[in-house]
Amino acid sequence: MAEKVFVGLSGGVDSALATALLVEQGYDVHAVYMRNWSRDLPGFRCPWADDLADAERVAVTLGVSLEVWDCEKEYRDTVVSYLVDAYARGYTPNPDVMCNQTIKFGTFAERAFSQGADFVATGHYARVEHASVADEPAVLLRSADEHKDQTYFLWRVPGATFSRVLFPVGDYASKADVRAACACRGLGVEAKPDSDGICFVGPVGMRTFLLDALERRAGDVVEWETGHVLGRHDGAFLFTVGQRKGLDLGGGPARYVVDTDTERNVVYVTADRACPALWTRELVLEDVRWIAGETPVPGSYLVRTRHTGELREARVETGGDGLVRVCLPEPVRRVAPGQSAVIYDGLRVLGGGVVRK
Repeated sequence: MAEKVFVGLSGGVDSALATALLVEQGYDVHAVYMRNWSRDLPGFRCPWADDLADAERVAVTLGVSLEVWDCEKEYRDTVVSYLVDAYARGYTPNPDVMCNQTIKFGTFAERAFSQGADFVATGHYARVEHASVADEPAVLLRSADEHKDQTYFLWRVPGATFSRVLFPVGDYASKADVRAACACRGLGVEAKPDSDGICFVGPVGMRTFLLDALERRAGDVVEWETGHVLGRHDGAFLFTVGQRKGLDLGGGPARYVVDTDTERNVVYVTADRACPALWTRELVLEDVRWIAGETPVPGSYLVRTRHTGELREARVETGGDGLVRVCLPEPVRRVAPGQSAVIYDGLRVLGGGVVRK
């Protein structure tokens, strides 16, 4: 009997090809469209119905069943609440990281396994090396396409879950190859653009979303070096460390956000790109998770601090306080508090943490 796989079919290019490959590999494939968000925002229409229509066409083409699972409550209670609360406290979170943990490899995976699935699958650009010994956690590896690699968003998912996960497109060398593979199979989505904007809303900027969720609070934009007030803003929660655009300070030199104080509602900026407050040689990580469940020994590893960002060699130090310190050999631009830092041993993803404020 063929092994049963529940695949997340979003209507996009990657999940369409993932579904096709699973069918070709002989699995008993059941496609699921996860409806995580359906509410329109002022001036923006949520595209979920269009995506569902694309998913339905792909399912019909491949001859697989498609169910729609309503995950909106779980999504609102975990991902959306997490995002809004973090910004309100002056952090810059990664909603995709939380979505993978709580929805795609949480709610979706748990429900699929309860219905007899042997595996769950998605269109993520990642690879899994399953253990040869039962009950051993799987190893998460970066994808063949370094530019599209999505392991940065998967560090909170435990290895025990990855033991029952398939990533069919992880071995493709480029998105162009994925699109070509969709075209030759007649899936009809090969020209669909990559999703942009917030992961669950569509083409909506973060500012638009936050101003819909949080109250505007006029405050001062202050020069870091002098304390002079340079302008006004609609809320310190709208800004993140290193940000240059959106300050609306009129003419003069470009300025960069150095820090935000959401309690006092102040945004601090500098015109000096070499300002020491914009650079660091150490990251302190909290809320740390290790995919294998075991803390690696201190040593030299690769660290990535943004999706598709540079992999940098760094010394990673672990201690009994639950925090991880990442010591970099050269100064780098500061990473906004709340962002993820993910730690790799070669291709293998070890885990990660959240940059402390």
